[in-house]
Amino acid sequence: MSPEKMVMMANQIATFFDSQPGDPAEKVADHLRDYWEPRMRAQLLAFLESGGQGLKPSALEAARRL
Repeated sequence: MSPEKMVMMANQIATFFDSQPGDPAEKVADHLRDYWEPRMRAQLLAFLESGGQGLKPSALEAARRL
């Protein structure tokens, strides 16, 4: 998937969990573990290694927790 689409998807998940009680980064990370296939998570981690530009703070922290 394109990096732009991946960032958009991760940020949409983060936007939802940012409005929920609790630790949004952990909830985003749990969602990514449960619903993103391993290749998608690997792509996100590679994107994080290259700087993670454009990810919301909770999505960025969630990627670090994967």
